[in-house]
Amino acid sequence: MKQVDIPSESCKQEDVLSSFGKYVFTDNIMRERLPKKIYQSLRRSIEEGLAIDPSIADVVANAMKDWALGFGATHYSHWFQPMTGQTAEKQDAFITPDLNGHVIMEFSGKSLTMGEPDASSFPSGGLRATFEARGYTAWDCTSPVFVKKDGENVSLAIPSFFCSYNGETLDKKMPLLRSMDVVNKQAVRMLRILGNTTTHRVYPTMGGEQEYFLIDRKYYEQRIDLQLTGRTLFGAPAPKGQEMEDHYFGNLHERVATFMDDLNRTLWHLGIGAKTQHNEVAPSQYEIAPLFETVNVAVDHNQMTMETMQKVARRHNFVCLLHEKPFAGVNGSGKHNNWSLLTDDGQNLLNPGESPHENMKFLVFLFAVIRAVDKYASLLRCTVASAGNDHRLGANEAPPAIISIFLGDQLNDIFQQIKNGGVKGSKHAGLLQLGVNTLPPLPQDCTDRNRTSPFAFTGNKFEFRMPGSSQSLSGPNYVLNTIVADVLSEMSDELEKFAGKPTLPAQVQKLLNSYAKKHERIIFNGDNYSDTWVREAEKRGLPNLKDTVESIERFLDPENATVLARYGVLSPEEMRARYEILMEQYAKTINIEAEASIYMAKRQFLPTLTNYAGKLAKSVNAMVQCGFNNNAMIERLGKVSGGIETISQRIDTLVDAHAKAESKKGTAAAYDYRDKVIPAMNALREVVDDMESIIDSTLWPLPTYADMMFKK
Repeated sequence: MKQVDIPSESCKQEDVLSSFGKYVFTDNIMRERLPKKIYQSLRRSIEEGLAIDPSIADVVANAMKDWALGFGATHYSHWFQPMTGQTAEKQDAFITPDLNGHVIMEFSGKSLTMGEPDASSFPSGGLRATFEARGYTAWDCTSPVFVKKDGENVSLAIPSFFCSYNGETLDKKMPLLRSMDVVNKQAVRMLRILGNTTTHRVYPTMGGEQEYFLIDRKYYEQRIDLQLTGRTLFGAPAPKGQEMEDHYFGNLHERVATFMDDLNRTLWHLGIGAKTQHNEVAPSQYEIAPLFETVNVAVDHNQMTMETMQKVARRHNFVCLLHEKPFAGVNGSGKHNNWSLLTDDGQNLLNPGESPHENMKFLVFLFAVIRAVDKYASLLRCTVASAGNDHRLGANEAPPAIISIFLGDQLNDIFQQIKNGGVKGSKHAGLLQLGVNTLPPLPQDCTDRNRTSPFAFTGNKFEFRMPGSSQSLSGPNYVLNTIVADVLSEMSDELEKFAGKPTLPAQVQKLLNSYAKKHERIIFNGDNYSDTWVREAEKRGLPNLKDTVESIERFLDPENATVLARYGVLSPEEMRARYEILMEQYAKTINIEAEASIYMAKRQFLPTLTNYAGKLAKSVNAMVQCGFNNNAMIERLGKVSGGIETISQRIDTLVDAHAKAESKKGTAAAYDYRDKVIPAMNALREVVDDMESIIDSTLWPLPTYADMMFKK
């Protein structure tokens, strides 16, 4: 097979249209390389969610192998998403020995459809013991196979799910796939009640807006906190932050623009529809947003995007920071989850149309989402809980930990009409008169946007703004799919007996009226960042789960466990396992941060300050001997000496708190890390950052915030 070298991703002359998806085993490639009947069988499996016919697996595998060899691939892997928050793969070579002592390039249908990684080496929450190593990966044919390049190594990557020997899910994909089937079944059921006979499948869709920071690689390599934890554990504020509001949507720095060009082309080659790019609010912060896709593919593509961003950044001597809060005092990074429901015949079920008050289908699905989000707010909050996201949520830059829904003027008016007994009309948008004769009137949207809302309706979808930038979007989406399916099932039970009858509209209105009265509390169209809203939300009885530990504790609430188990998305055992994993991950994250803080304080800051104090003392003594009394220098020496003493004391406090937390396990450890270790870390940081502000910048052992955020 002739090898085709993968060209430089930054080639400017390449035709985007012809090269889009060039490293993806697309439908066109399948049609071209597979016999017609085998292609049709595979398409049915993809479109209808059917199991792959074992009789076609060998032919499909061979076609994939020949295609991948054309790009120089030597290995294949089942690419999956374990509970570590990363992707995983075990690569096997295509080579197989023949009877003559040579090798051939071979890839069987069995190797395509199933793999067997070591399940004991991944977090399982007790589902697998150390001596119980067997686990399985299985091909998810609904997500495209692709060629993956890591340096000179080229492999065929097969998107897969990961389960234990007994079939329990050990990954983030299987619950998502299960939830897609659940919401499809209940959505189609509801559509039949409403008189739709043409739709056969409903797909949840998603577009994930990815925020990130870029800093020069040389600064990253000088900061062990960034290397080990992804965020700066110490750092005094820069003289300038984001207060001038001059970075958002600002001109792209040439070096950053070059990186973005390379990133876009690399993503397009992988079939990822990178669409929008811009400067974000904080200095050195940026965003990339894709086209909408089915949630399964969108989640896979977001994982690939994060990995690709980091690879491409290194090519340009940048480092891409995906932590939710790499720098204190400036905006952190989120990942907005734009979710909707699309039918196989092209209908967006959350599209209100020109007259939403008359669109019964839209209103039914809208109210299903409203009831679901209010009823299961604590479960939805759990999906965005992480140690990193705790620094961001509620920090006047992101939605607070209170979940509410923004509907906008038009839909809120309809909501109130329904609550009051009957809907009679919709507010209509007008034209913006700009007062400039050469400019035509601009059409005005029916509602404004609310960037402070955690769950906002934005025209034909809901934007869930709480996920953190480093998180997988699988969790928010499998929960959204499931809870909306649950409410649709409930609604169908109420309305099914009226299907096809003239009384159906009245019964729908009656049901929506009851939902409006029950769930008005979650509708809020104001400023979610204000203290007033926090107090108001408390009066309404909305949960305010302020941190990860508090949120995870609600994961196993009976109503949350019941809804996921009822539809087979997660069994009680799988939920308990996830609870254990999430608590353990939180504790491990803070443990690493504490150890890094202690290391830096002992090995970097104390020696620097001691050395500086010694030099300063010599200077003071020399001036005194010359007959000068420099009170400013004496005061500075006193400050530095006091800082050394305080840092030493706070190191001891942190070491003690860390040792006690480390000695505990599970939930008890997580609580100790939250209540004892984090405050001790913050107290240590406070005095170190204060010392940074008075020490000669040439002596400070770390790059400053100003260096990292403003120097390109």
